Amino acid sequence: HVQLVESGGGSVQTGGSLRLSCAVSEDTSGPYCMGWFRQAAGKEREEVAIIDSTNRTTYSDSTKGRFTISKDNAKNTLYLQMNSLKPEDTAIYYCAAKRVCGSDIWSGYMYWGQGTQVTVS
Repeated sequence: HVQLVESGGGSVQTGGSLRLSCAVSEDTSGPYCMGWFRQAAGKEREEVAIIDSTNRTTYSDSTKGRFTISKDNAKNTLYLQMNSLKPEDTAIYYCAAKRVCGSDIWSGYMYWGQGTQVTVS
């Protein structure tokens, strides 16, 4: 059972930056598909970014060019660097993992963190 713990959320002004971290209980260099998702109040959860076991990354249209997903295998930690933040980025951000990315990289995640709040005003 993979455990994920997010941190780094907070409040920031429009145009600012934040870096989220997700501590992973297993070796992130393993064959995992890992990603960040977010859920704003009153809305459905949406995808943010994915990184696979080869470090190939995929971003949603709303975050491409502003957010960067990465991982540090030595620290078993997943990151999300968020720049040029907008009020519409306000949400609870979750990290997630599954064993393989597969053909549908955005669904089928088995392991989830508890979430961290990001507020942009």
